[in-house]
Amino acid sequence: MNDRAEEAAPTVAAPPRAPTQSEALRYWFRLGWISFGGPAGQIAIMHRELVDEKRWISEARFLHALNYCMVLPGPEATQLATYIGWLLHRTRGGLTAGILFVLPSLLVLIVLSWLYMAYGQVPAVAGVLYGIKPAVVAIVLHAAWRIGSRALKHPLLWLLAGAAFVAIFAFAVPFPAIVAGAAALGALGGRYAPQAFTRGGERHANVAAHTPALIDDDTPTPPHARHSPRRLALVIGSFVAIWAAALAALALAFGWRGDLAQMGWFFTKAALLTFGGAYAVLPYVYQGAVESFGWLTPGQMIDGLALGETTPGPLIMVVAFVGFVGAWSRALFGDALFVAGALGASVATFFTFLPSYLFILAGGPLVESTHGDLRFTAPLTGITAAVVGVVVNLAAFFAAHVFMPAGVHGGIDAIALALAVVAATALFRFKAGVIPVIAACGLAGFAVTMLRLM
Repeated sequence: MNDRAEEAAPTVAAPPRAPTQSEALRYWFRLGWISFGGPAGQIAIMHRELVDEKRWISEARFLHALNYCMVLPGPEATQLATYIGWLLHRTRGGLTAGILFVLPSLLVLIVLSWLYMAYGQVPAVAGVLYGIKPAVVAIVLHAAWRIGSRALKHPLLWLLAGAAFVAIFAFAVPFPAIVAGAAALGALGGRYAPQAFTRGGERHANVAAHTPALIDDDTPTPPHARHSPRRLALVIGSFVAIWAAALAALALAFGWRGDLAQMGWFFTKAALLTFGGAYAVLPYVYQGAVESFGWLTPGQMIDGLALGETTPGPLIMVVAFVGFVGAWSRALFGDALFVAGALGASVATFFTFLPSYLFILAGGPLVESTHGDLRFTAPLTGITAAVVGVVVNLAAFFAAHVFMPAGVHGGIDAIALALAVVAATALFRFKAGVIPVIAACGLAGFAVTMLRLM
C-alpha cells in the first residue's frame, strides 16, 4: 500500500532559475510586438507565458498583481507588465517592462498616422476607413456591455450609470466632474449601502498543489517591494521632477500656450482619469482634443480609434494618434510635418504613461495593504458604474457621425448602418475578435467604395 502511495505521489519540479535582465528585456520587447487583443488578450498572453510556460510567477501572485492594477487609473495590462518586471528586477526591471510594452505600439502608430495624414484621401484608403468606422461603433457598444456586465451588479449601480449617461449626453457635464461625483456617491454608498458597492465575483487562485514558480505563493516579498516611507518619498519626488522638467522644457521651447506644452498638461490629466480602461477616458480626450483645442476633427477621432484597435499595445495608445494629427495639423515646424507629428505623438505618449509607472513603483507596496477595504474600493466601484454610462454616450456620439455624416437632415447612411449591425452581431453573438471584425469591415468598405467609383 505504501508502495502504491509512493508511486501515486506526484513529482514536484524545482522552481525555474531567475531570468537575467537581458533575458527579461528580450521577453518584454517581444511581448510589445505581439500584444494584440486589448487588455483581455494582453493579460491572457502574459498569463500563459509567465505563469504556465516560464513559471516566473505563480497563479496566485499573478492574480494578486492583476487585482491591484485593476483598481488603478491607467492601462492595466501595461501596469501588470511593469509590476512583474519590478518584482523580478527592481525599478530598472519595472521601467524596462513598461516602456517596451508601449514602445512598439508608438512606433507603429507614428507610421500609420503618417500614412493616414499623407494618403488618407486616396480612394482605396478612404474606402477601408469607411468600412472600419461602423465597426468602431459596434466595438464601443460591446465595450460598454463588457464593462457593464462586470460592474453593474446592483440596481443602484445601474442608476448611477444612467445618471452619468444623462449628465454627459444631455448636459455636457465634463468627464472629470462625473468621475468626482461618482467617487463621492460610491464613498457614501459604501457607508450606507455596502451591499451595492461591494465588489463581487473577485477571482481567487487555485490553492491546490501546483508546479513551483520563481515568485511562488509563499515567496516572501522582496525587500525592494516592501513599503518604506523614505523610498516612497524618493520615488514620488523623482517622478514629479521628471514630469515637471519635461513640461517646463516644452513650455520654454514652444511657450506655455503652445500646442506641445498644452498636450503635456492635458494628457497628464487624462492619465489620472482612466478608471475603467481606455474607453472610459476617450470621452474626456474627445472633449479636450476635438472641442477645446481643435487638434483633430470628430471623424479623425473615430479613425484614430480604429487604427488603435489594429495595433499591438494598450488601446489608450490612441493618444499617440491624437498627438500626431494635432501637431501635423498645426504645422508646428512648417513643412516638416512628419517631425511635428512624431514629436506630438511622443509627447502625448510620455505624459499619458508616466503616471502609470509611478503608481506601480510608488504605490505597489502601499496600496496592496488596502485590497478588500470597502472604504477604498467603494469609490472605485462608483466610478466604474459611471464609466458604463459615459462609454454608451461615446457610442452614441460615434454613431451619429458615422450613420448621419451629413447631419440630421442629410439622411442615414444605410450601408454604414448595415455594416455596424453585422459587426455587432459578430461581436455579441459569435464572440468574434476585434481584429477580424475590423479587417472584414475594412474590406467591405473598400469594395463598396470601388464599386461607387466604377
